[in-house]
Amino acid sequence: MNKTSAKDIVELNFSVILISSAAVLVRFIPLNPTQISFWRGVIAFITIGIVMLIKKTSFRISSKNDRARLFTSSVLFALHWISYFYALQVSSVAIGMLSLFTFPVITAIIEPIYFKTKFNKRHLILAVLVFIGLYVMAPEINFENNSTKGIVSGVLSGLFFALRNLTMKSNASKYKGSVLMFYQFLFIGILFCPFLFLNEKSQTIKFMPYILCLGIFATAIGHTIFVKSLKKFEVTTASIIASSQPVFGIFMGLIFLNESPNTQTVVGGVLIISSVFIEIYTKNKTE
Repeated sequence: MNKTSAKDIVELNFSVILISSAAVLVRFIPLNPTQISFWRGVIAFITIGIVMLIKKTSFRISSKNDRARLFTSSVLFALHWISYFYALQVSSVAIGMLSLFTFPVITAIIEPIYFKTKFNKRHLILAVLVFIGLYVMAPEINFENNSTKGIVSGVLSGLFFALRNLTMKSNASKYKGSVLMFYQFLFIGILFCPFLFLNEKSQTIKFMPYILCLGIFATAIGHTIFVKSLKKFEVTTASIIASSQPVFGIFMGLIFLNESPNTQTVVGGVLIISSVFIEIYTKNKTE
């Protein structure tokens, strides 16, 4: 691991801020989640493709099994996006992001089932902590309530994201992140192309500046800088800093959208984020 500098720390935090801005941008764009997914995927696909061509990166996925896994993970990634965008649109930045960030604990619970390894009892305790956090955020299950819709959709998004990451794990050790993301963004663009006609073109054109920022800065550049930062930091350190995304997102929501989370959301969010920090810290100690 290379020695980190102040510049490296700034770059890592800057990437997290860029990624966090996606939640606020989605709240600004009043299009269907499928359309936002299409434009975000296509713009990121073009951006990463240009960079790969400049760097002369190989686009080849050699194995049939690798291609099948990439396709499966792309489907899960698409489901993650639309459920996350829906959660943000029906509730708030705070509820959408905090609900999504149940995914590290969801991953810890389903990973032993996925890879047929021993289950850790600690993860059951963390799951209870997350459940309490979600309950505090929405003490009653009422699907006419936007907060409930946002939480359920956000947790579903976290589940899809966890499954996508576990499915990607094998391919991630064989191929560059840019290659895998290139194909995932391409697939998302193709999958959601039929939904382009749900809104009038004037609506899309009107909000194109936000869509471009979402695809280029919050997606392509943000994730590229974050992946690059992993070379300078321990994965645990990078993961803990990445877990501050809801904090950055909520702060930006407060500034740009005047969304102030209530006490229930703050308390529930603290419980959820605490479970993430405990999992990352404990896993690092055992390793």
